[in-house]
Amino acid sequence: MNYISGFEFVEQFERNVPLWLAEENDPIGLHIGDLSYPIKKMMITLDIRPEVVEEAIENNVDFILAHHPPIYRPIARLDLTNQQNKMYANIIKHDIRVYAAHTNLDNAQDGMNDWLAEALDLKEIEIMDITRRIPLKRINVYVPHTHIEFVREAMTAAGAGNITANYSDCSYQVNGVGRFTPVQSAQPTIGTVGVPEEVAEVRLEVIFEEKDTQAIIEALLQSHPYEEPVYELYSIEKNQELAFGLGRVGNLKEEMSLKDFVEKTKKAFDVKGLRVVTTNPDQKVKRIAICGGDAGKYYKKAIQKNADVYITGDVYYHTAHDMQADGLTVLDPGHHIEKICIPKLSKRVLEWKQQFDWDMEIFESEVDTNPFLFDHEL
Repeated sequence: MNYISGFEFVEQFERNVPLWLAEENDPIGLHIGDLSYPIKKMMITLDIRPEVVEEAIENNVDFILAHHPPIYRPIARLDLTNQQNKMYANIIKHDIRVYAAHTNLDNAQDGMNDWLAEALDLKEIEIMDITRRIPLKRINVYVPHTHIEFVREAMTAAGAGNITANYSDCSYQVNGVGRFTPVQSAQPTIGTVGVPEEVAEVRLEVIFEEKDTQAIIEALLQSHPYEEPVYELYSIEKNQELAFGLGRVGNLKEEMSLKDFVEKTKKAFDVKGLRVVTTNPDQKVKRIAICGGDAGKYYKKAIQKNADVYITGDVYYHTAHDMQADGLTVLDPGHHIEKICIPKLSKRVLEWKQQFDWDMEIFESEVDTNPFLFDHEL
């Protein structure tokens, strides 16, 4: 049996959805339990509610991966007549670990807001509001042909050459001729003191995250055959591939009426109805901004991106007035559209299970945690 511990799973998960992507004061990460024990059956859910915990208990789940954190505020008293507190007690009683990935999953690449944008078939998708970037560096080093692979492998082993999560061991090289004259007390690998030398060299270029700078330079110096290797270090600015932030903006394949787009949105997110804020019900729409959850306060970011429509949940009454005054059309399909995370996270964990040969069952919660009904559904 190749069971993995909670620590091992979280380490893999946070490589893809790191904690530093979360918004300030968001209580992400482990909420309940001990990560040192193995995971045998994992449940994936949007919300942690008493009925979801009962579902987990009935299905012998020992680890819950959730989007919404169950504990937003400190617990003052463990009064078990309170249903929320009783839920925590049941989680502990049945040795269930609970881990939450909230705004870090919202902001991640191939995360919540990308999934929502893709559900609407948006094209040319970009981040609505870039709030974080990974600082990048590029290093150029001049290496004799005889040692190029040795130096390249040492630098990539130290973390160089990774471009997003999709490409590794990336580098570029240019052939040239290095000229130098060793003088005084030099101890050259190639050449003789006082004699001008020419060597067939390669200029090797690799990029890396700024945090790995010292490790990359040390790997270069330890692997390079020269007494004094020549290298150049540069900063890379505005790399879109390593940017993160709130919401997404994209374009519909074809312009359509607002009425037709409302129907498209309802179908995409499997909702029976939604709220519409607009001053122009007859408008044509093509450029769409979306931000999952309660993100009404960010609507001006959608305006800055020239969106015709902004989609988010839990729009407040007075915020809707401001949206109208600013001429923005807004659709509020509710917070529960984030249930899209359940099959998406399940697919990702299944891929890791197959890749690393984990012995783990994966269970998708089937409890409907949406608290709202439309009157025609009664």
